[in-house]
Amino acid sequence: MISILDYDAGNIKSVEKALIHLGQDAVITRDKDIILSSDKVILPGVGAFGDAMGKLRSYKLDQVIYDVVDKKIPFLGICLGLQLLFETSDETPGVTGLGLLEGEIKRIPDQEGLKIPHMGWNSIHVKEGATLFKGIPQDPYVYFVHSYYLAAKHEEDVAATTFYSTNIHASVEHDNIFACQFHPEKSSTVGLKILENFISL
Repeated sequence: MISILDYDAGNIKSVEKALIHLGQDAVITRDKDIILSSDKVILPGVGAFGDAMGKLRSYKLDQVIYDVVDKKIPFLGICLGLQLLFETSDETPGVTGLGLLEGEIKRIPDQEGLKIPHMGWNSIHVKEGATLFKGIPQDPYVYFVHSYYLAAKHEEDVAATTFYSTNIHASVEHDNIFACQFHPEKSSTVGLKILENFISL
């Protein structure tokens, strides 16, 4: 079973639909016992960094996430879910993230001719051997919706990058922690393959 963490964020149902389409038993929950007995756990979401951290803490899901990671249950962050894994965000100065990985979330720099938020399809450059991208050709197109981006501290954590006004760390992998800034559930066959790769861990 796959638990999708319920912390009142947007875009959670579309992740559930994608998993059901792939034949998975998926549940949207904030029940600690269900989450910790799951085969996989996903933290999706769109919204503001500070609001989301406030919700995670009020539901005590931050502690559950630490337990999931300690138990080595495969864990996937999507979009805002990636950003929350890190330490700080320009979106909400003074609010600390989960701090599971080292790095910071920065605002995409303004550039003439580019719209922010970054919305749409971009190709990503995938690091050779990246687990989530097994069987996917190089430079696949995936779907992004974001105004803030990850600058990871450790290059070895970065599984994929893209360029939109600046170099963006688009996916990370570290032990049992995986995350994508883009939306695999909205990225057609490539995105479904990424979710399949996560499911098969």
